[in-house]
Amino acid sequence: MYPPPRKDFIALTVSDPLSYPYNNGKHRKQSCWRKWKQLSRLQRSLILFLLALLLVLALLSHSSITKRWRGLPEKEDWLQLGDRDLNVIPAPPKPVLDPDAGKPPAPVVGPHLEPAEGQPDVAAESRGQIIPILPKPPTKRKRGPPSLQRDGNVSDTKGEEKKKQEAVPGEGEEEKKIVSWRGAMIEADQTTEPPPSANEKEAVAPPEPPEPAKPAIVVNPEVPTGPADRLEAVRDAFRHAWKGYKDYAWGHDELKPISKSFGEWFGLGLTLIDSLDTMWIMELKEEFSEARSWVEKELSFNKNVDVNLFETTIRILGGLLSCYHLTRDQLFLEKAKDIGSRLMPAFKTPSKIPFSDVNIGMGTAHPPRWTSDSTLAEVTSIQLEFRELSHLTQDPQYQEAANEVMRIVHKLPGKNDGLVPMFINTNSGQFSHKGVFTLGARADSYYEYLLKQWIQGGKTEDELLEDYLQAIEGVKKHLVKQTGPGRLTFVGELTHNGFNPKMDHLVCFLPGTLALGAHNGLPGDHMDLAVQLMETCHQMYQQMETGLSPEIAHFSLHAGEGQDVVVKPADRHNLLRPETVESLFYMYRFTKDTKYRDWGWDILQSFNKYTKVPGGGYTSINNVRDPMNPGPRDKMESFFLGETLKYLYLLFSNDTELLSLDKYVFNTEAHPLPIWPTPPN
Repeated sequence: MYPPPRKDFIALTVSDPLSYPYNNGKHRKQSCWRKWKQLSRLQRSLILFLLALLLVLALLSHSSITKRWRGLPEKEDWLQLGDRDLNVIPAPPKPVLDPDAGKPPAPVVGPHLEPAEGQPDVAAESRGQIIPILPKPPTKRKRGPPSLQRDGNVSDTKGEEKKKQEAVPGEGEEEKKIVSWRGAMIEADQTTEPPPSANEKEAVAPPEPPEPAKPAIVVNPEVPTGPADRLEAVRDAFRHAWKGYKDYAWGHDELKPISKSFGEWFGLGLTLIDSLDTMWIMELKEEFSEARSWVEKELSFNKNVDVNLFETTIRILGGLLSCYHLTRDQLFLEKAKDIGSRLMPAFKTPSKIPFSDVNIGMGTAHPPRWTSDSTLAEVTSIQLEFRELSHLTQDPQYQEAANEVMRIVHKLPGKNDGLVPMFINTNSGQFSHKGVFTLGARADSYYEYLLKQWIQGGKTEDELLEDYLQAIEGVKKHLVKQTGPGRLTFVGELTHNGFNPKMDHLVCFLPGTLALGAHNGLPGDHMDLAVQLMETCHQMYQQMETGLSPEIAHFSLHAGEGQDVVVKPADRHNLLRPETVESLFYMYRFTKDTKYRDWGWDILQSFNKYTKVPGGGYTSINNVRDPMNPGPRDKMESFFLGETLKYLYLLFSNDTELLSLDKYVFNTEAHPLPIWPTPPN
């Protein structure tokens, strides 16, 4: 109910000499306020909300228009654009007048640009801060190849070209954009242009008048112009990783690229020795020369330190032996003999099954403190190296010790159709913890070395071949299954007669090993299984948002629309492992199917996008399912240079005689050792 009108005032209207009327404005204001107060609370709230909404829309509209007219000069403005704003029609290209103008930009995996002198360090300012600059993940959960997940290719490429022409006209390289997550800096994607066409080349040749260049076709950066580009991309990746190691971890075991420091495991320069043959294969002569100098002057095994027999054998002994064969430099053979003799105390056990740990300075060995067992993979994956050491030195002790282990395992009870348990006791020489069978951690390279020892020895050791063939039949019988949704073939685990649809990334060595066996005359269905498993290992990368595989995958056995690959939170990390690219190398060498090269290229691009650190190095990450924050772990394993990048380089090389698989066999750390000639009958 409204209050009665007031009658205690008089309204006057007067005129000034110029005849301008005068109204009681103060009363007018008071009257409007009274009307506002007479509205209900709901009505007043609604009016205020509408006014605020109009104000916000006006501000947003003004900001968007301003940015468009300013031409987006700032990097941050470009990064905040939505998909709608990126659909800008590029200006038609100008005629090509400079020979360099039609060349494609530099490969996207080149080294990061460092801050200019006198400029603040971007990495230092952004540490501890997450900047959402990485490309948006796709709206749907499906993930195609990384090439299908980029937005705004045309506009951002044109923008970069415009900046390049304004800053340094005529140069063929453009500055790489750098983004940051938790202290790790990563290069944003760049697009590339195809090489100049014949018409474009004629446009720059005098005295012909220049012809207008055809409109640039924006191609995805993950599809390079040729094999040479991919080879150089791998070389660039190695140089970048090596730069970090040289600057911050020289002579130490591992680089910590985020903190720009190092980690020690055995104190033997693991990364340096693991990388020697990779540098030689890639013809990185300057880097190799520096590393060789360190081996000659600094590397000493006379240290009171416990080392792991298996890891030291495959990385250091294998690396030195391989480097000797490639270079014929006696230095590497002498160092190999030194470390080989220091590892021999591991075999002094009651059962002849070696201890897992050796003190290379004291000449003593022991099992782990918590058990008297050794893992099966550790004691059966040292044979290639010790056998080769005997072959070179004509000292049989190394080969005899290693072969004795294989003879014991060959006769042991407790196998399941060729499958072996994961542990073996060094006192009794018997399998322990029976009932669990896997091709993953603690057992994987046992199966690999059965085949490779047979090949190394000239295909004369029938017991090794027998064990290998029986094991593959056991794998097909007990461990090979298919997923329900996509019918992907995978290798699971057998746990006390129960099947577990779990597959380690380590198991992705198997397609390559099966293909190698088929190449050496083993049954053709081994190759069929290799093709199927290779597809599955590819999908372990493809179905992840970062394009990188998790450490462990689980597979769905139920039919339906669910995902084939399921990743548990504890298994989402990626350690820069080599097993998938290793198998891609074998599969391409034997089939020449270019899809295997394309898959390897996708993996390299994902490594560059999510694990590359400015200043040098690559880091393992915590979460392959979160492209906005993969979570760097601040560690670059030595096998990234020794295996992952080496296999990628060999995958992209057209030289089939470069480490021919009819002349060399690779140890489980990717160090090539020669195949012995078949002895005369």
